[in-house]
Amino acid sequence: MNRTQRLKTIKDIISRKKISSQEELMAELTGKGYEVTQSTVSRDISHLRLSKIRNHKDEEYYTIKTKYSGDAIFDSGRLRSKFKENVLSIAEANNIIVVKTYPGEAQGTAAVIDGMNFVEILGTVAGDDSIICVIDSSDNAKKISRLMHAL
Repeated sequence: MNRTQRLKTIKDIISRKKISSQEELMAELTGKGYEVTQSTVSRDISHLRLSKIRNHKDEEYYTIKTKYSGDAIFDSGRLRSKFKENVLSIAEANNIIVVKTYPGEAQGTAAVIDGMNFVEILGTVAGDDSIICVIDSSDNAKKISRLMHAL
């Protein structure tokens, strides 16, 4: 089986399952008859420009489609710390979450939220002391809001 077929198989696998590690992807490929090494899978991930996203359940997994174009921070400890130090309140309205921070802290806090790569968050806008998070649905806004309150 050639590289083109393997890349197509990888795309198919990650479109159907939440694959969170190279090892899981290797196991899936092996189950489909491919003999691959970790370095081959790593090169394939890079070639396909796969990135990891995180959902409201704090699950990380590979995806081809992503709204995020920068380097992921993926550090829930950093998010927790940022929220404890800087966030004053969190409120939701339909699919919008408004996060109030101390003056001058909104942009840094929004950057950490963006870096978490929550697939449900379409984007954030930060001012000096307020962040608007646009969520993909009202239901997911409730879930993300609960997660933020738990931080």
